[in-house]
Amino acid sequence: MAVVADDAGIDLSDSFRSNGSSADPRENYFLPYSGHGIEYRIRDLQDERENVQKKTFTKWVNSHLVRVNCKIQDLYLDMRDGKMLIRLLEVLSGERLPKATRGKMRIHCLENVEKGLNFLRDQHVHLENLGSHDIVDGNPRLTLGLIWTIILRFQIQDITFEDADNQETRSAKEALLLWCQMKTAGYPNVNVRNFTTSWRDGLAFNALIHKHRPDLIQYEKLQKSNALFNLANAFDTAEQQLGLTKLLDAEDVNVEVPDEKSIITYVVTYYHYFNKMKQETIQGKRIGKVVNELMENEAMIGDYERLSSDLLEWIKRTIESLNDRRFANSLTGVQKQLTDFNNYRTQEKPPKFVEKGELEVLLFTLQSRMRANNQKPYTPREGKLIADINRAWGNLERSEHERELALKEELIRQEKLEQLAARFDRKAGMRETWLSENQRLVSQDNFGTDLASVEAATKKHEAIETDIYAYEERVQAVVAVAAELEAENYHDIDRINERKENVLRLWNYLLELLLARRVRLELSMAIQRIFHEMVYVLDWMDEIKGRLQSEDVGQHLMDVEDLLQKHHLIESDVNIVGERVKMVNAQADKFTAPDGPDGSGYKPVDPAVVDERMTLLQDRYAELLALAANRKARLEDNKRLCQYFWDVAELEQSFKELEQVLQSPDTGRDITSVSLLLAKHKNAENELESLERNMDSLVDQGNELIKEEIPGSQAIEPRMRAVQEYYDRLRQLAALRRQRLTGGVDYYQFFTDADDVDAYLLDTLRVVSSDDVGKDEGTVQMLIRKHDDVSEELVGFQKHVDTLLAQADTLPVDAREHPDIRHRLETTQKRQGELADLAKLRKQRLLDALSLYKLFSDADSVEAWIDEKAKLLNTLQPGNDLEEVEIMKHRFETLEADMGNQASKVATVNELARQLLHVDHPNSDEILQRQNKLNARWAQLRDMVDQKRAELDRAHRLQTFRIDCQETVTWIQDKTRVLEDSDELTNDLSGVMKLQRRLSMMERDLGAIQAKLDSLQKEADSIEKEKPQEAAAIREDIKRIHGVWEILNKKVREHEAKLDEAGDLQRFLRDLDHFQAWLTATQRQVASEEEPQSLAEAEQLLNQHSAIREEIDGYAEDYNKMRAMGDRVTQDQTDPQYMFLRQRLAGLEEGWEELQRMWENRQHMLSQGLNLQMFLRDAKQAEVLLSQQENYLAKEDVPSSLEQAEHMLKRHQDFLTTMDANDEKIKAVVMFGDQLCSDGHYAADKIHKKARNIQERRDANREKAGAVLDKLKDSLALQQFLSDCEELREWIEEKMIRAQDETYRF
Repeated sequence: MAVVADDAGIDLSDSFRSNGSSADPRENYFLPYSGHGIEYRIRDLQDERENVQKKTFTKWVNSHLVRVNCKIQDLYLDMRDGKMLIRLLEVLSGERLPKATRGKMRIHCLENVEKGLNFLRDQHVHLENLGSHDIVDGNPRLTLGLIWTIILRFQIQDITFEDADNQETRSAKEALLLWCQMKTAGYPNVNVRNFTTSWRDGLAFNALIHKHRPDLIQYEKLQKSNALFNLANAFDTAEQQLGLTKLLDAEDVNVEVPDEKSIITYVVTYYHYFNKMKQETIQGKRIGKVVNELMENEAMIGDYERLSSDLLEWIKRTIESLNDRRFANSLTGVQKQLTDFNNYRTQEKPPKFVEKGELEVLLFTLQSRMRANNQKPYTPREGKLIADINRAWGNLERSEHERELALKEELIRQEKLEQLAARFDRKAGMRETWLSENQRLVSQDNFGTDLASVEAATKKHEAIETDIYAYEERVQAVVAVAAELEAENYHDIDRINERKENVLRLWNYLLELLLARRVRLELSMAIQRIFHEMVYVLDWMDEIKGRLQSEDVGQHLMDVEDLLQKHHLIESDVNIVGERVKMVNAQADKFTAPDGPDGSGYKPVDPAVVDERMTLLQDRYAELLALAANRKARLEDNKRLCQYFWDVAELEQSFKELEQVLQSPDTGRDITSVSLLLAKHKNAENELESLERNMDSLVDQGNELIKEEIPGSQAIEPRMRAVQEYYDRLRQLAALRRQRLTGGVDYYQFFTDADDVDAYLLDTLRVVSSDDVGKDEGTVQMLIRKHDDVSEELVGFQKHVDTLLAQADTLPVDAREHPDIRHRLETTQKRQGELADLAKLRKQRLLDALSLYKLFSDADSVEAWIDEKAKLLNTLQPGNDLEEVEIMKHRFETLEADMGNQASKVATVNELARQLLHVDHPNSDEILQRQNKLNARWAQLRDMVDQKRAELDRAHRLQTFRIDCQETVTWIQDKTRVLEDSDELTNDLSGVMKLQRRLSMMERDLGAIQAKLDSLQKEADSIEKEKPQEAAAIREDIKRIHGVWEILNKKVREHEAKLDEAGDLQRFLRDLDHFQAWLTATQRQVASEEEPQSLAEAEQLLNQHSAIREEIDGYAEDYNKMRAMGDRVTQDQTDPQYMFLRQRLAGLEEGWEELQRMWENRQHMLSQGLNLQMFLRDAKQAEVLLSQQENYLAKEDVPSSLEQAEHMLKRHQDFLTTMDANDEKIKAVVMFGDQLCSDGHYAADKIHKKARNIQERRDANREKAGAVLDKLKDSLALQQFLSDCEELREWIEEKMIRAQDETYRF
């Protein structure tokens, strides 16, 4: 048998079941509300024991707080702010808790204590019926319970005892008691059976110390009878020699029944101290035993470290050397480096490979020795692991492979460069010969001396230019080859560049010669074209000169204008000729310069010839300008004379037309015709004045022409005298006709105005003499508006009459005194006076009719409204329905509002009747009778309204009271039913709490119901006075309310009594329901068949599943407690409820086991899902690589040149290198898929199919890549042959051109 300290958690509920203790060590503190719990505390926890626990726990807390320089004085007070609790838990757990909140307010203390309690809950410590407010309030029992719980968790929980015979693990208390019995066995007078009476004599404490440190205690001198000395000796020795805090005093233990928890707390300190001391002794012996083995292992470790470092250093140096891409820049140098590389692979590398294998064997041997000695196997430090060495060796292999590829590629490159240099030399020689020959060709000048010869020379030069410029591509081909050699860093690049520069220099010099010849040719072409233009301009000026010398100036105006237009066209031609002369001379002027037209000294013609031709052009152009000016002056003078005679003829024709108008005999028949004739005569006079101005202008023009002595001006003066005489005769005719027309206008105008005035007066008379006064108020108002409009028009018409009188006064005397005019004026004035009197009389009649009709209309409207409302009042008979009574009241209120509106109408009728009677209206008797009748009916209606109002108010009040009574009864009955429905709520804890809340709310409702009852009683007394016939029904309603009220009060008292009958069973059932709910929810979560669709989702689901595992492990302790509590509750119970509870517990056990199996199945499925997603990810990457390879291989481009063939072959070789590097990845994917299939993966078919597809695509790509390589090599050979043929053809063509050149003949 052995006592061991286990770090794993234990079930605290089973640690103290002996000696009649409660199943839960905290039950004495955490069940303050049960009835038997109070009795248990009164019996077992006396004030004396509580004081001992307080003192012991205070010292225990201080023994740990001393590590952080803290101390408490009063356990109850100093724990209230939570700060000491947080520090204590930090010291015991070694973990960091949330920082305590500053402040001393209650809310700060509650927050700090809650932080500590939350930490304990996270440690799976259940704290039922304990809240932060209990600690802050300083509750002694709950504070002691909290400290005891902390002691159990951090001091006692890790003590276990394992029986080697039956493999049974005992609880913490049993293990501690057994340890004490083992350590004190054989000591006289010591028999440890418990943690109370077995320790009160002090011998057990001394025996424990003597067992481990016999040098500190003289046990044989101790006496059982001297308990206080024994206790003090043990406590003082432990404190002074062992450093154990003196948690107990001798007086606390030397009692009849010492406090069990205090003894356990103190004994635990002994256990931890001596157990630690024993472990240190055992470890010392073990160290001596394994020193030799450690030294040997250290030597092996040193060897491994040295060998691995040397190997890694060699690998590093070799990789650096292999990664060096600075190859020799020549074919022979690269060949030598390739030979050195082959020597490395056959001579230097194999011994190092053997050394790497020996290093692996050494590490395996070392780790095996250390495992055999139960030592932690040696693990090389980071960077020297076997995996690191293998990784470095892999990097070496990769660098070696890359070095080999690079050397081969560089060797191929140097061979190509040598071939390219040879081709450059061949092409450069051909280009230099051709350029030299063409330079001699373009240096010759043989242009000719006329335009045709120069044009022919130009065409020939253009042909030469075309040939030379076409040759530029071949020159650039030489430059491109040189650039390629330079880009590839050819070793003899200086010679290549020198020869390239020579070709470019010859080419540029040829271009300069060609450009200079082009310039000379263009200058010769320009001067020949100028000479040709001069000949053309001279011929044009001769043709214009013949037209300007004509003597024809025209016979009449149209003829002259036509000649002038033609002359303008000639002048335009002259101007154009002038511009051409200037332009040609300007172009020819530069050819007169001594150093040539472009300053180069080249002169295509003699400058004297150019000057001579320029002077000839200027002289001929000046002569042409003089001839044009002379002819234009003669044409302008003849045009003015012809225009003058044309204007005189037009003036005489106008005089003749006007003379016919002035000689007309018509003088008109009435005012209209006379006015029209006057207007026409006015127009004739205006036209005559206009003709006079034209005549004066013509006289001035004639005098000017005579003065200038223009040819033909002698006939102007006699023509002008005849025109003036004709004009004087027309002036006399105009004055005579105006006098005749003016005399008849005023006479005809008077009678026209008089007729208009009489017509208006007659129309107005018919309107104002009408007898129609309307049929009702509307028609009368319309007639009044019309009459007012006529009166306004009559007043405004007076000005027309005054105008007529003034017009008569303006007539001549004989016309003014004529009888017809006098009679017409008197008749008009008489009609105007009669019309005004009739208008006033009709206005008064219309106003009287309007007042009468308005009175009758208002009276009829009010009487009709009274009849309607009287019928309404008769229908308003209140019944027993409140809604009907309220509708009647609403209709009655609407009636009263309408009465206010109608009262104003009645007042209006009375006022209107009074006014009509005051003015003695013709219908006064009828008006008075109608007024009295209306007033009588209005007073009758008001009486009916007052009576109906009082009747409706009484009926509404009674119905409201009855409804309030019924609602109150319903209210009370509802509350009663709520309490009746609560009869079954005491079967569980939540039901009890729900019942308590209902009763709390019921108390507030009872107060409101009582106030309602008092209000209804007062209302009933008032209604009985108003309606005695309803008194019996009212008293019956009040009695019914009081009856249900008494029933409700009785129910409330009954349910208040039931709140005291709850027990522990409800709390257990609540915990059971909670656990079953969690178990069901977790099973549902674990039973999910969701498969991951991506790698991230698979990892997430695995993490979530692991979290569920942690949650399940956290609930394991709760499950064990639940099972133990359920067994105790259902033990020896035959009640059906307990039988059902036993069945629930059996189902709980099955569900717990099923949850474990479900979790394992789900874990296996998710692991396979993760592997599947990893395979799919790698397969997708492999497929991408294969698709890229297929896309590349699908291109079947055929090279069309040697450079393209070399480029495509190089690119394909790079592709093969990349393909080899990616092949390992593809093989790894296929192997991974095969491994999953062999392991029986659930998606094995899918994985196998995809793996085979990848393998087939890989094989197909490699086969196709080999075929493409063969084709490219064949294409390269073909293009090399074609390139040589093309160069040979170009060389032959150049020789043919040179042989056919006949330019030497010019």
